[in-house]
Amino acid sequence: MSLSLKNIQKSYREPSGNRLPVLDIASYELERGEQAVLLGSSGGGKTTVLNVISGITAPDSGSVTIDGIDITKLHEVGRDRFRAAKIGFVFQTFNLLPAFSAVENVLLGSTFANRAINRQEAASLLKSVGLDHRLDHKPGQMSVGEQQRVAVARALANRPVLLLADEPTANVDQSNQDGILKLIREACVEHEISLMLVTHSQEVADQFDRVDQLSEFNRAGATTS
Repeated sequence: MSLSLKNIQKSYREPSGNRLPVLDIASYELERGEQAVLLGSSGGGKTTVLNVISGITAPDSGSVTIDGIDITKLHEVGRDRFRAAKIGFVFQTFNLLPAFSAVENVLLGSTFANRAINRQEAASLLKSVGLDHRLDHKPGQMSVGEQQRVAVARALANRPVLLLADEPTANVDQSNQDGILKLIREACVEHEISLMLVTHSQEVADQFDRVDQLSEFNRAGATTS
């Protein structure tokens, strides 16, 4: 089992002082190498789910087990180290550092992992996503689709067991959307990485065999992201 959520509860305090339930998930599991889409509307709690899974946000209660480790039992620094070593993250807004080249952005992606990669390995990752001609280009010198490919290569730099993709095609056009999805899915198959991709797009979800509706297993009926 790559990912297991059990009895996850998460709420936030409103300005009035009342607690707003955001997540109430009894159970969710993802097998090693499995690819799943988490489909939900804006404000449905998708980003909160990813933050809880990755250890960025601690749940109020429940367990998040990844690769056999319950990360809710780790302190904050331990969760940070675990995330750097075991989880890849593809963000909607790419989060590339504008002052650094493509290869430098990928290198920085492995900085906090147990195994930092060298320039040759970073270049190889960029080549695998079709960017061997862009190694020394900065994000501002690349197209939106190329920037997202750098972000994918960076997410793979630490050889994760789980890849989380947060609306990874939201900022690219139709022609780039299919290419980015194909790229992410093929990389996960090649390296036997489990994939959870969250989206509000039914068109994206239709390309996957497993689609989970967040509203069907999140009993909180969240109204925030």
